[in-house]
Order: sequence, then structure tokens, then C-alpha cells
Amino acid sequence: MLQEIELLTFIEILQSYHLTALQWIAICFAVFLLGLSKSGIKGIGIIIVIILAFVFGEKASTGILLPMLIAADIFAVVYYNRHTQWMYIKKLLPWMVVGVLVGVWIGNDVSEVVFKRIMALIIIGSVLIMVYTENKKSLVLPKHIAFSSTAGFLAGFTTMIGNLAGPISNIYFLATRLPKNEFIGTAAWLFFIINVFKLPFHFFVWHTVTTETLILNTTLIPVVILGFFIGASIVKLISNLNYRRFILIVTALGGILMLFG
Repeated sequence: MLQEIELLTFIEILQSYHLTALQWIAICFAVFLLGLSKSGIKGIGIIIVIILAFVFGEKASTGILLPMLIAADIFAVVYYNRHTQWMYIKKLLPWMVVGVLVGVWIGNDVSEVVFKRIMALIIIGSVLIMVYTENKKSLVLPKHIAFSSTAGFLAGFTTMIGNLAGPISNIYFLATRLPKNEFIGTAAWLFFIINVFKLPFHFFVWHTVTTETLILNTTLIPVVILGFFIGASIVKLISNLNYRRFILIVTALGGILMLFG
């Protein structure tokens, strides 16, 4: 009897989101992409953020996404742990913490409209950065502490505001010239640590992670896991050029729609 009551409560909470079939398809597609991105297929993180923001709203979507990010991070750190380069994490992490704290303060005090505009500007700026790095094949970036501290702060701020730190952290790791597996393993541990650090602020300050959102997460995490293992099996085979161009175009359009919508 108790199990039946719990099942009914679970179903009622999911129904309270009033999601259409098309929205469920879009959400499952987004979290499948999340699994792919955490397996090492880069360049699709912004699309995940855009889809969830359009379905749930900009600020609310950050809390819905975070537990699924952590779940995918766990698989990533286990799978790529042996490739992790801790010296780079030690350089970035303190500044990311500062960026997260600033993001908590700013995001807590602004309206939903302003939050939406901030996310849109970050998305568009991230696309421009990705286009620049994609076209500049022999990118050489400074390795001074000022560069790592700036990259760390911006990554922390953008990951708190909208889980959008990927392009910034990618640029930093480009400067290190890490091989692919070391790149993926180091980023996996870095974002696992910072995402766990963010979780209490979403619970107790922004209130974007709740019992209801966690129940929604439990229905979606299996899709994340599926995406991760499929991505891990094809990460060595994927061709990036036209694929990344498509991602950049769609992402830029999504950022523009979010900015003016």
C-alpha cells in the first residue's frame, strides 16, 4: 500500500510540470546530449542549456540540470580518472570557486528577465569564442597566472549562472596542449568538484533544486547514462568539422532567440 502511495505521488509530481509529449522528447534529447558531452564529445553543452531553458525557464533549468551533470560527472571521472592532470585543476579551482560565489550573489538578486539576458549574452559570447578557436588552428595562449585566474573566474561565474563554462574551460585547456584523454579526464574532475560545490547554493539560496526537481531527475538520469556510454564508444571515431559548424549555427540562433524572446 505504501509503495502504491509513493508511486502515485511520484506520478503526480511529474504531472505537475504539465509537460507535453514534444517537451518530453526535447528534454530526453537534451539529457542524451549531456551524456554524450560528458563522454568527451565537446561542443554540445550550450544546446543542452538552451533546450532546458526554453522548457523550464532560465533560472529554474540550472537547478534541474545540475544533479544530472553531477551524475554524468561521476561516470566521467571513473572512466577517465587515470588521465587526470591535477596540476591544472589546482590552478583553476580556487578562481572558479570565487566565480561561483559571485554568480550566486548576482543571480540571486536579479529578475528572471535580467537572468535570461545574462544567459543569452554568455551563450552568444561563448559561440564567438568557439568560432574564433575553431578557425585559429594554431592557437597559442598565455600561461601566466593572470590567464589561468581570469579563465577560472569566468568559468566559475558562467557555470553558476547557466552551466555554461565549457567554452571558457576549453580555451584554457587548449593553451595547455593536453592530449585528448588528458583533456577529458582533467575537465571531468574539475567540473565534478565545482558542480558538487554549487549544489548547496541551488538548494538553500536559489531554491532551484527541490524534491520535485530531483524526482524529475530520477526519470532522466538513465538517458544521461545511455548517452555517456554511447558517446564513450564513438569518441575516437567522430568527425568534428561539419558537426561543430552545425552546433555553432544552432547555438547562436538559440542565444539570439533567448536574448530577444
